Amino acid sequence: MIKRTLFFLIAVLCISLTAQETKMSSVTQIIHEVKNQFAPDKRVAIFHINTNDTSGIITLSGETNLFVAKEKLISGIKSLGVEFKDEIKLLPAAELGERIYGLVNLSVANVRIKPDHAEEMATQALLGTPVKIFKKESGYFLVQTPDEYISWVENDGVTPVSKQELDEWKNSERVIYLKEFGFSYSKPDVTSIRVSDLVAGNILVKLGEENNFLKVKYPDGRIAFVEKENCQKLIEWLEKKNPNNADIISSAEKFMGIPYLWGGTSAKGMDCSGFTKTVYFLNGIVLARDASQQVHTGILVDTQNGFENLQTGDLLFFGAQATDSTKERITHVAIYIGNNEFIHAAGRIKINSFDKNAPNFSEFRLLHFIRAKRILGSVDENGVTSIKRNKFYLGEF
Repeated sequence: MIKRTLFFLIAVLCISLTAQETKMSSVTQIIHEVKNQFAPDKRVAIFHINTNDTSGIITLSGETNLFVAKEKLISGIKSLGVEFKDEIKLLPAAELGERIYGLVNLSVANVRIKPDHAEEMATQALLGTPVKIFKKESGYFLVQTPDEYISWVENDGVTPVSKQELDEWKNSERVIYLKEFGFSYSKPDVTSIRVSDLVAGNILVKLGEENNFLKVKYPDGRIAFVEKENCQKLIEWLEKKNPNNADIISSAEKFMGIPYLWGGTSAKGMDCSGFTKTVYFLNGIVLARDASQQVHTGILVDTQNGFENLQTGDLLFFGAQATDSTKERITHVAIYIGNNEFIHAAGRIKINSFDKNAPNFSEFRLLHFIRAKRILGSVDENGVTSIKRNKFYLGEF
């Protein structure tokens, strides 16, 4: 009798454990499905969900910046009839208060994959760039830039602002710095103490004019003077930005010789996609951050039979073709400049050719060419946005 009772209890326990394992497996599957639907690319979305089974109750923890994704997840788990606790944090973090927006405060802010000086630099953000702030940790802010890239920037690199302060910035008279590299000064005099360095694409608020200088304000309130000839009113610059192929090439060639820098997106140093991104930004266009993202934008150009269909300004993508056992890998991007030549960041900004008889022929790039995309025919569609309509620069994010 005792043996039968013990056997029965063990059987019941096994059934109970199996049922709970099945429920946990179902919950994990729903998490996976929701993540694939709403956050397949961790570079542009946060969806880190953990599960823990305590006394038959499944606890959901972690964080996400996607309200709709969290709602879909909770709804799916409820449909299972599973008892659970929702401890998922929705970002931006509540402790940030109203200041969940930010303005980049350095000429070039280094943005890293984790909140630490020793971590890999993922990208850079230029002075005056509006960002979304999700949380604060270890002296860093987790931010999202106008290309929707999410990574960490030091506190000194970003000035947190409220929506009202962001709107005031947006409605201020702003100027964009257009010289590749320069400085701002404490007085309207190039011999005065420098306030900071500047790079092409920096945006500042204009306060007035003195002699041949503009009096400007930084996001953190610093006042400086910038040579007027190197700036243009942002609104006027944007109104004139209807770039053609020649504009793209002209911008690209200004950076010839600039050294390669992993994560770089400025005149101080660029990686391959940072180069293409910066060139297009200086023509009023926001591209995705990485080559593996840029390849999914724009219009496909037919290169099946050679390069005769290419136009100057087209993006060229390189990497490894897909095989039966491996996915396609895009690892490099360049800008086509005509005559079978392309300009790109590889060691430095330089020009190479697909022509086997050219002195600058690159057999490696020819062998690893994947496809080409046309960006200028896709502004504000096909994954390409203009600064004029980008939600971050409009203050509507």
